[in-house]
Amino acid sequence: MSKLLIFSAPSGSGKSTLIRFLLTQNLNIQFSISATSRQPRGDEKDAVEYYFLSPDEFRQKIKNGEFLEYEEVYKDSYYGTLKSEVDRILAENKNVIFDVDCIGGLNIKKIYGDRALSIFVMPPSMQALQERLKKRGTDSPEVIKKRLEKAEYEISFAPQFDVIIQNDDYDRAKNETLEIISKFIEQ
Repeated sequence: MSKLLIFSAPSGSGKSTLIRFLLTQNLNIQFSISATSRQPRGDEKDAVEYYFLSPDEFRQKIKNGEFLEYEEVYKDSYYGTLKSEVDRILAENKNVIFDVDCIGGLNIKKIYGDRALSIFVMPPSMQALQERLKKRGTDSPEVIKKRLEKAEYEISFAPQFDVIIQNDDYDRAKNETLEIISKFIEQ
């Protein structure tokens, strides 16, 4: 039976890097593409980075019960996981990997229970997180401040996850994550 791998973490924790690494391993996993009502940025393409929907389309799918989880991050700016996306991947007998916020991740875990493994990627420290966010060079100081405040809130959910991966040493975190997921998939 296919498994579900849920990754959550504060922005800048290295979650996306770990997921990209796992996708290169022989784990029969496929990334669950999220839906959003925001506009594409840069070279983003529909059904590649996200499923891009209008706010009205997104709200209609919410009404129809088409999401496993969703959140309105800002007014009319929604993000969510479509049931159809997960069902499509499971129908191909592949394991599903998610990159979702903490509450969304915990909601997916509730739905799938022992078939899902929830993983929280913990940054080494708030200072290290701040340095990583600054190094990215993509956010203003105000945005970084907001991301750090949100990170503290998100970290409060870590104990509710099945596994916490401390990402203070990328190679160790990568190997530990691969070992944990390999064992879980084999169960």
